[in-house]
Amino acid sequence: MTLEINFKNINTAGLETSPYATELAGVRAHEARYYWNHFKTKFETFPAQEHMEIVSKINEILAERDLKFNYQPLEIANFMTENMYHLYVFYQNGLSINVMYDLNEPKNRAVGFKLCEHMEIPSEFEGKFKFAKMRSKLAGTIRGTYFKIKKEYSFDK
Repeated sequence: MTLEINFKNINTAGLETSPYATELAGVRAHEARYYWNHFKTKFETFPAQEHMEIVSKINEILAERDLKFNYQPLEIANFMTENMYHLYVFYQNGLSINVMYDLNEPKNRAVGFKLCEHMEIPSEFEGKFKFAKMRSKLAGTIRGTYFKIKKEYSFDK
């Protein structure tokens, strides 16, 4: 079941089991606004259980940095803008991971992490990443970090 994310009226649908449902819905709406403003692309999510291959692809890319998350994925997104794949997973613990993978320009490939306001930094990040803070009208304070993707990956079209 597809859910089009509205960035004007935050909706927790699909995220209700998270203790950070409202904050995570704000992060999701923040992303929807970004893609609408920059690409005029609607941001749609799906229940993660319907597309675990997306979670698997993200896990494959995370292995570059020896990262493995055993959190419950709730929602995923998978779409393309121009020549760039965008993959998202929103986890029950308040973590959001996004992959931006440019098919033509290897310098434009990265994995981003966003933490909901009030959630603890997961132990998997300790000593590996520093987080920057950003204020969002939709999500409050978001803490984020990223890494550049170095390897080549294939994506289904």
